[in-house]
Amino acid sequence: MIDGLRRPVLTILMLALLSACATSPSSRFYTLTPLPEAAGRGADIRGGDLAIGIGPVVFPQFLDRPQLVVRDGSNRLELEEFNRWGGTLQDDFLRVWGENLGYLLNTSRILILPSEARLPLDFRITAEVVSFEGRRGDEATLKVRWAVMDQRLEQSLVAREDLYRCPVASAPRQNQSPSGPAAGMMAAADASEAMVAAMSRCLGRFSQDVAEALRQLPKPRPPEPDFF
Repeated sequence: MIDGLRRPVLTILMLALLSACATSPSSRFYTLTPLPEAAGRGADIRGGDLAIGIGPVVFPQFLDRPQLVVRDGSNRLELEEFNRWGGTLQDDFLRVWGENLGYLLNTSRILILPSEARLPLDFRITAEVVSFEGRRGDEATLKVRWAVMDQRLEQSLVAREDLYRCPVASAPRQNQSPSGPAAGMMAAADASEAMVAAMSRCLGRFSQDVAEALRQLPKPRPPEPDFF
């Protein structure tokens, strides 16, 4: 008799579990975007006066994860389990940074380091990202220490630490928006997309500052040939 009572209860529990799994939200994937004017312009750039190596870029361990990281308070971080990077944040940062610099400096000779390619470089840019995250409905921040190196002399020509703050735009309201849990999920997705867009703007401003610093540096002279 007891076994007969257990079966319906177990069946109900299994159905409830399957129903919960069926309604679990699907993951959304995000990427950083280049400067609006740089998007899609890579194919228009051929050659260039400068050959630039970028990297390595060091990220803090708390950002080395697939989920978007949101700062919630001064000392608290929150992981958005269903909002994730399409690849890794570090690779995405390098990809967009390289695309921005290629456009700003009008060169296709951008090498992401480390690389197996052998290209004589005029400058190498290294960076340490101290923080790169956002607050929902507030702002995204990028704090980065970076240096421009003379590739031939292995000496630092520029060394800086910069902080960028970019407001997170409010998501536009839809005329016919869903209600209930679906509305909450859509609002969270819109907030995350706005935050990633603000992070992209911070990376764009950083790219512009790096490009301006490179423009002010004299191009290194080629090494003198050795005669014996």
